[in-house]
Amino acid sequence: MRKILIGLSILLLGFVLFIQLSGNQHVYRTLAMTIFRGKLGPGIDELKDFPTRTIQNLKPEPWPKSTIYGSVQPAKELLEKATTYKTTAILVIQNDSILYETYFDGYDAKTVSNSFSMAKSFTGLLIGCALKDGYIKSLDEAIGMYVPEFTKSPYDKITIRHLLMMSSGLDFKESYGSLFGWPAKAYYGTDVNATVMNAPKLNEPGTVYEYKGGDTQLLGMILKKATGKNVAEYASERLWKQIGAEDQAYWSLDKENGMEKVSCCYYATAHDFARFGKLCMNYGKWNSTQLIDSSYIAQSMVLAPLKTKDGLPNTQYGYQWWVMNHEGLDVFYARGIKGQYIFCIPEKKLIIVRLGHKRADKKGEELPEDIFDYLNLGLGMCKN
Repeated sequence: MRKILIGLSILLLGFVLFIQLSGNQHVYRTLAMTIFRGKLGPGIDELKDFPTRTIQNLKPEPWPKSTIYGSVQPAKELLEKATTYKTTAILVIQNDSILYETYFDGYDAKTVSNSFSMAKSFTGLLIGCALKDGYIKSLDEAIGMYVPEFTKSPYDKITIRHLLMMSSGLDFKESYGSLFGWPAKAYYGTDVNATVMNAPKLNEPGTVYEYKGGDTQLLGMILKKATGKNVAEYASERLWKQIGAEDQAYWSLDKENGMEKVSCCYYATAHDFARFGKLCMNYGKWNSTQLIDSSYIAQSMVLAPLKTKDGLPNTQYGYQWWVMNHEGLDVFYARGIKGQYIFCIPEKKLIIVRLGHKRADKKGEELPEDIFDYLNLGLGMCKN
């Protein structure tokens, strides 16, 4: 028994030394918040586990209910399937009115939960705001103008547009199943900006689309430098207070008074997440105010003219928004790793929000199968 204890102690000491010497101190928090809680990854209800910055709202504009609210129901089999993925909220809005909403497991219309990577799409919209405000002069500016560490080769040719299209050419080691991958370091670490420094170059900027959170975090750094404001403060001023948010939102930080984790971790309600969809379907206009130039929104919602790492045409991504066609209908959407979705179908004036703990499995570049279930659920209820 004593030998076993000594052996375990040596292993533990070796592990601790490795973590300390390799600069991977984030592993301690990762393990504490996952394995030691009986989980294998992050959750949607971790707002209080991290420092946050509040995104203030101003004049709430509650969504009106459709004249047929309560009389339309989703297909039973699709709703039942949604519950197998631990859905917490489904919200269907057409013509700016709520057609249908339902909540599960104690969640309701006032519950805030983690956006995960839907926040990438919101960050992309803030770049559009900064462009309109003149803080950013052009999407083709080199990012070194805002992030000094990127003024020298091999980083000096990367532009803001490249980041929007996920084509920086940098390798951030984006492995979601690794304790030492970029997502774990960014989510659980205490210096998110440091995670994007000194990444090796894989491709020429602007040539290959490869989805990675590091590109979005660089956009956040640019926003902070260009505007002179914290990202959450700018988000509140330029969007949240302007689009009638009913409740405050929250952005997780890497540490107290630190940096927003802009590639994830925006906490809001289903009702308020839907507002981003309405804003984009109206080409950046809210009521009578043009918050983002329509041309920027139009560019964001079409496929970036790039190849994938396999040499195939990009068929999925625009400027921080996902793009697809479903049954002949153009769809753009925000997406998070646990099945967070904001689907927008302009031809039907339809917005579908789904929040929850889990999504369907996917292989490689394939889309998670539940995407089609939620689209069909919403389309099956909409008018016209």
